[in-house]
Amino acid sequence: MLADRWGVDERDIRRRYGCDELLPDAPMRVLRGVDVDAPVDVLWRWVRQLRLAPYSYDWIDNGGRRSPRTLRDLPEPDVGDPYTAFRGRPIGRVEAVDPPRELTVSLIGAVMTYPLTERPRGGSRLVFVMLARGRRPLLDLLSAGDLVMARRQLLTLKELAEETI
Repeated sequence: MLADRWGVDERDIRRRYGCDELLPDAPMRVLRGVDVDAPVDVLWRWVRQLRLAPYSYDWIDNGGRRSPRTLRDLPEPDVGDPYTAFRGRPIGRVEAVDPPRELTVSLIGAVMTYPLTERPRGGSRLVFVMLARGRRPLLDLLSAGDLVMARRQLLTLKELAEETI
């Protein structure tokens, strides 16, 4: 698969995630990861805020609206809640949630999991895993596009969490 990994190691690749249960044997499995110099509970508050906006390139995936740069007092997500918003409109669906450890969502035929773990020497780790089905050329294109967008999303969440502490 083209562009299927960024910022992950063998431990991340071998691990099973919530999305693996929902879409077993998917031909596309992409992983992105980032270390964050903030505790899991702080990072989780930003991940659950994905319900408000995508936090990647706002001019592409949020209709030019800026994703919020301050934490909002949001309740924990529930199964069935919208995953995120595009131009202020809810899209996608929360499929499973284990606060503050994992959020699994679906959007346009793909299933994604955001697992958060504590790092042994402090801080946390955020991984993004996306599974999808489809034909190979389209999956390669989706994987390459996701690399750009998911990378930006993870780096934005990292930056915001680190600024919060």
